[in-house]
Amino acid sequence: MTRDDPSGSSPWWLLRRGDGPIVATAIHDGSGLRAETRAAMALSDPDRLREEDPFTGQAIVDVPTHVIAGRSRFEVDLNRAEEIAVYRTPDQSWGMKVWSAPPGHGLVKRSLAIHRAFYRMMGGMLDEIEREHGRFVLLDIHSYNYRRDGPDGDPAPQDEAPDINIGTFSMPRERWAFLLDPLMEAMRASDFGSRKLDVRENIAFQGKGELARFVHDRFPKTGCAIAIEFKKFYMDEWTGEPDMTALAGMRRFVNHVALTARDLLDGR
Repeated sequence: MTRDDPSGSSPWWLLRRGDGPIVATAIHDGSGLRAETRAAMALSDPDRLREEDPFTGQAIVDVPTHVIAGRSRFEVDLNRAEEIAVYRTPDQSWGMKVWSAPPGHGLVKRSLAIHRAFYRMMGGMLDEIEREHGRFVLLDIHSYNYRRDGPDGDPAPQDEAPDINIGTFSMPRERWAFLLDPLMEAMRASDFGSRKLDVRENIAFQGKGELARFVHDRFPKTGCAIAIEFKKFYMDEWTGEPDMTALAGMRRFVNHVALTARDLLDGR
């Protein structure tokens, strides 16, 4: 299955603005590349897809306000600081060679323009939500690989790879404990098909991404960004094929989390 846009016309992002103080984002969902980026890239499409967060955008569409990235993180990574948002060397990209030759200044400049525009957009939208509601919660949805040893290799052990990893590195944890702790309990109690999900905090990842940092720096008392990493149990991370039943479950799960977060924020 391919999610790419060979024409290079994929949007920078898709934004739907709705009611309420809950925002959901899927900023690594995108797989689009503009033509000059594709021409300069050495990385194969399957390798690129494996490190993107496919289908996370589908999981957030029921949240009234949501943002889904359209461009690949290998064009510009919206979850890294601007100075490292374009991967230039393999040590910045899991040891993979992204470019046939080092990317030129013009290519990098045009990619970083997307990054700057994204944060201008997010800042303006979150300013409005803060004015309307006083405070807000941003659910930053991602996914991660757990079969790094290949399609026939052993998966990462469960104690190192929870079904859902909650990242809180940049969060003022004590300020938001009233919301985060019961929200995580609601996640653990939620039915996901025939099972409960293993939900833990700062195990596989710590939530050190740029979007969470941006929220907590700009809105230190009023904005709570929660990095939510789904283990890729909902797809085959080597072929890219999704499990449609699991995807539907993810969508219900994220919607439940958003509704619960709003109730907690409202004190209900």
